[in-house]
Amino acid sequence: MEIPDYYEFLQISPSAEPDTIHRVYRFLAARLHPDNQDTGDPGKFFLLTQAYEVLSDPERRAEYDSTRQATPAAPLSTWIDFMDGMEGELNRRLAVLTVLYSQRRTNPNAPEVTFRDIERRLGFPRDYLAFTAWYLRAKGYIIRADNLEFTITADGVDFVETQRANIPVLDKLLTNGEGISKTGAMAASNPDLTSANMSDSSRCD
Repeated sequence: MEIPDYYEFLQISPSAEPDTIHRVYRFLAARLHPDNQDTGDPGKFFLLTQAYEVLSDPERRAEYDSTRQATPAAPLSTWIDFMDGMEGELNRRLAVLTVLYSQRRTNPNAPEVTFRDIERRLGFPRDYLAFTAWYLRAKGYIIRADNLEFTITADGVDFVETQRANIPVLDKLLTNGEGISKTGAMAASNPDLTSANMSDSSRCD
């Protein structure tokens, strides 16, 4: 049975203090509670409750941390289609943004991710990610340093946070793919990630 990554779900660092865990839990509980008609989500609320019960208990958290460290995360390609033409390319763009967004949120002092680590997280070879990386750089959503480490930009963060509710695949990526067996179709309201709608102000770092 695959163990959920509670830290990824809560978007906090594995070294987060108990006060941080409690504060994030209260914020998400109000948002995800089934009684909330606008943003309630019973499935995510159940996962949130599980995460809080484990991470708020020092003994259970220590046991969870040891198990989590011993269990490498499955590559995203095990449950997302990265090969099916345009849809596969769009999914690759979303996955790269998700990896960099999560790194920025959980490790703000070290937000860089190497190309090798992106390959590992996606379970996808670099040759197929070159176009993806170029496009995201041209849009200004990510930047790349001379050492091939990537970071997400403020524009990239804005895209992830404003489009999460509109793009099911992005939402599932951000919640670590809980309950997903295969990728659904990309949302039609996703113009910012399609080449045909690239604005004239697009830039390449």
